[in-house]
Amino acid sequence: MADAFHEVRFPLTVGLAGSGGPERRTDVIVTGSGREERNARWAHSRRRYDVGSGVKTLGELALVTAFFEERRGRLTGFRFRDRADWKSCAPAATPAPTDQRIGTGTGAERVFRLVKIYGAAFAPYERPIRKPVAGSVRVASGGVERVFGIDYDVDAATGTVTFRTGRAPAAGAAVTAGYEFDVPVRFDADELFIDHEAFAAGVIPKIPLVELVV
Repeated sequence: MADAFHEVRFPLTVGLAGSGGPERRTDVIVTGSGREERNARWAHSRRRYDVGSGVKTLGELALVTAFFEERRGRLTGFRFRDRADWKSCAPAATPAPTDQRIGTGTGAERVFRLVKIYGAAFAPYERPIRKPVAGSVRVASGGVERVFGIDYDVDAATGTVTFRTGRAPAAGAAVTAGYEFDVPVRFDADELFIDHEAFAAGVIPKIPLVELVV
């Protein structure tokens, strides 16, 4: 059950009011001269969230409790909408098929994986996008949008774009995509501790989530 995952999203009414963001793990060694040696232990960042602040009513508390129980606490992963970062484009924009470059055609290669690139001039970071929102992915090759279901298919559970036989992008053509996406996460605790008296007075429970590598 180590890889158990349910393709269901954490309740939006609660999740959109949560807090959190990316975490990295860097070793920093200070030498005798005062200089630093820094080494990145993780190739990819890992996001952490606390969605307790989104629980405002007893109804929402019941909704989260049911969701927690069905996932069996930390056992099973699920989707989470990161309000600050859930599109291939700027937050206020609409995803377009040329938003993110996901590869270059060879004339034969048909399988590409969705990515989102952060930064540009110095050391751009390429983040794998493994949980696109079904029906939101638009793909282009050579700047021309292709047709979903005719030219290509998308696996929303893995973030894989597969061009159909005879539809592979031409050699040298930029393969690009636009999409909405979720973050694969799990609960980072095996208990939900709620002081109901304090909750009625406005004290918010902690509900930690942590990103999964799937």
